[in-house]
Parts: sequence; structure tokens; C-alpha cells
Amino acid sequence: MRVLLTGGAGFFGFHMANALVEQGHQVVLLDIARYIESDYHGPVAFHQGDVRHRPTVDRLMATVDAVIHAAAALPLWPRQEIFSVNVEGTRTVLESALAHGVRRLVYISSTAVYGVPRKHPIEEDDPLEGVGPYGQSKIMAEQVCQEFRQRGLTITIIRPKTFIGPGRLGVFQILFDWVERGKPIPIIGAGHNRYQLLEVSDLTAAILRALTAPADRANTTFNIGAERFGTVRQDVQALCDHAGTGARVWPLPAGPVKAALALFEALHLSPLYKWVYATADKDSFVSIERAMTLLGWRPRYSNAEALIRAYDWYQAHKEALADQVGVTHRVAWRQGVLRLIRDLLP
Repeated sequence: MRVLLTGGAGFFGFHMANALVEQGHQVVLLDIARYIESDYHGPVAFHQGDVRHRPTVDRLMATVDAVIHAAAALPLWPRQEIFSVNVEGTRTVLESALAHGVRRLVYISSTAVYGVPRKHPIEEDDPLEGVGPYGQSKIMAEQVCQEFRQRGLTITIIRPKTFIGPGRLGVFQILFDWVERGKPIPIIGAGHNRYQLLEVSDLTAAILRALTAPADRANTTFNIGAERFGTVRQDVQALCDHAGTGARVWPLPAGPVKAALALFEALHLSPLYKWVYATADKDSFVSIERAMTLLGWRPRYSNAEALIRAYDWYQAHKEALADQVGVTHRVAWRQGVLRLIRDLLP
């Protein structure tokens, strides 16, 4: 199968491309970001471009059998760009697929569509109440997918939990930096809440199954997350214990910390955005029964194992990453006022 992978130069993109290549598929990448050839384990065809540019999408769509649409604006982007890329970009990709007879697609959404959930585990048919422009845009993009399902496309909607693994930086680089330095690791609230994560290889495995499953099983929505996870306190402390640096969990009162982080965000002093801190002291875990039943998929890694794999990769590659900063999941984020707090802690 020849697969168009949008967002193929990002953290998820290179893991997904490698999983496709390892399964014998041909891969066509489309991304506005820079392509790092050494990240890919086999030949891929890279094209730099924007998913909102219909001629570019049409040119590539004419050469493929299926699409994994993962290109997205991240929560730190300007509001207008988030809606433009996530909603209108999705519409452009689906219109092109329909026009070129490409009937099989996988759309990468997010569990951010659930907002701050009222019950757990969260199931795919629960209410959607996205937090902020990112969560709202993902809901709207899913609505576009549902529209094109009615027009004959088979579209698997994947709602992954926050996924990590080798190469994942962004907000997790901040955690890894503090752990490496043996600092107290602040957590919002007591840390007794359960916050499910996902190892990126478990995500790519689920998508591969969705891409090749019978249409009557694939043409639906799936939550994807770890099967084994503890409380925030337990999982973060497991990482600290693995690192052996003396880092330890440091619970902080949720109300004052959230208020401070909201102020820091408004003043552009912190990279942490509302979706990160608003839900950090809440339970957040989904049911993965539908994916396990219909796709025959089962995740391999627990929360703690996923964190440790990502941390070990960071340890092995941190020197090469020293000068890379930005707002994607593949580079370190500027810590802003958090760096000052880090340096003041014993």
C-alpha cells in the first residue's frame, strides 16, 4: 500500500513512517516542517508543503492508496492558525481524497475533545467539550470527518492520549531536565489522580491495524491509551527512581498553582498552556475496549515504562539537542519563568 502521511516530519510522523516502512508500505510525507532524513529507517518520499494548499495535496493524493492525516497546529499556536490548519486543512485533505478515489483514511484527533471529563473511563460516545482552541478545533475536524463518511469515505478517527517515546521533547523535556538535575518535581495537587499516557509505538500499532482492518470495523472512532497506569505520583516517582538522581515528587496545592500558571501563560512567561495545567490534577483515562475488540490491538507499555523509554532517549541524545528550541514536540521548549524556579530549588 502507498500511504500519504501528513505531518510526517514531526515526532509522531517519523515513528509512523518507520512503522509503515517496516510493514512493507510505501510512504509519502507531507509537512511544512524540515525533514530530517536520518530519522527514517527506510526510503520515504518527502514533500514540503501545507495541507491547506489544495494543488499540493491533489498532486500527492493522485499517487496514493490511503491517507493518515496527522498534520495539526499545536495548542501554543495562534488561535486563527489552529482553526485554519486543524479544521480547514482536514477539509482540504478529505475533499482531495474524495476527488481522487482514495477511500481509506485515518484521522489523528485527540482526547482533548473530551475537555475535563465528568466520568471515567471515558468512552468514545461521551460528550465532547474541548478545552481551548485546540480541543475545539479537533471537535470541528471530527465533524468534517463524519460529513465525509456520509459521502462514502472510510475514516478511522483515532483519539490518542498524550503519547511519548524516544524523541519526544516539548513539555516532557522540562520534566526530564528537572529529573536529571535531581530537583523536586512539582505536581499539581496531591498526585492521587490517574492520568493515562501512551507509548508512541503502541499508537502506531493501533493505526496500522485500523488502516488494514475491514471497513465495517474501521469506520468508527477509537480511544487509544495505555492499559497499565498508576497515579500521577506513582508514575512520576517511578521515573525519578529509575533516574537515580534524587529527584522526588513535590505535591503543590492545585488552586494557587493553576492561578499562577494562568498568569504566567497570559504574560508569555511559561510554555505551559491551559490544557496542560487545567487537567493535571484530574483523573484522565479512557476506555480502550473498542480498539481491543474491533482492531485486535493491545498496548505493550505502561505509563511508567513509556516515561522511562523517553527519558533514556533524552539522556542519550541531550547534547545534540542543546541548541534546538521551538514549540513542537521534537524540540525543547523555552522554560521561561520555570527555569528560574528550577534554579532556585535545592
